[in-house]
Amino acid sequence: MISFIKFIGRYSIELFVFLGKMFIFLVDSIYYIFIPPFKFRNFLRQVRFFGNKSMIVVIFTGAFSGMVLALQGYYALNKFGAEALLGPVVALSLIRELGPVLCALMVTGRAGSAVTAEIGIMRITEQIDALTVMAVNPMKYVVVPNILAGIVAFPLLTAVFDVIGIYGGYLVSVHALGLSEGTYFSQMELYVDMEDIRIGLYKSLSFGLLVTWICTFMGYTSGYGARGVSRATTNAVVLSSVVILLWDYMLGAFLL
Repeated sequence: MISFIKFIGRYSIELFVFLGKMFIFLVDSIYYIFIPPFKFRNFLRQVRFFGNKSMIVVIFTGAFSGMVLALQGYYALNKFGAEALLGPVVALSLIRELGPVLCALMVTGRAGSAVTAEIGIMRITEQIDALTVMAVNPMKYVVVPNILAGIVAFPLLTAVFDVIGIYGGYLVSVHALGLSEGTYFSQMELYVDMEDIRIGLYKSLSFGLLVTWICTFMGYTSGYGARGVSRATTNAVVLSSVVILLWDYMLGAFLL
């Protein structure tokens, strides 16, 4: 019993130390955003890395998500004779919930893992230490551009995801299930308002900050050797995915 209590206490202390380090890392990152000089070239490179390089996976995921929503939604609504509401169901599901969440998960797996591995390799090859020796702040050079790029790129990718998903639902609804094109879009215009779009925007912005914060922190504090980088990359993807789902529920409950 005593050994179990010691284990719980030791685990709790390690958890609070870890969370404290993450919080301090986030505060430092936000602080250095407003301290000149601004690494604009690094920022643009990371926006391209998060955005352009992730576009293909976002387009494919968005298209098939919209198709599946339309297909399953049609058979559910058909039981109640409400097939005309298929357009709003697809649009609201994507804009408020699935668009920000699935897009964030895809970008985390594709770009977030790469950022963690890149920074982790910089750590184990002492490139970050070299930046410090050359009087270059590694937080401003390595971390800040990634966080700003995530905040910018995630909402843009989510918008692309939503549009592609809605048109994917349109293809299935109109051309496969025989729903009227006018009904699909007119009902969508009637039920979807700016509040729904703002909720999706708030979620994508927060996901951009959370994912880049976690991934850069894991890479920045990774252990030495190939095992340390691989462990940091795995932990970054898993923790980011869990935090995305947890924060999505909390934000959805608050904004409901």
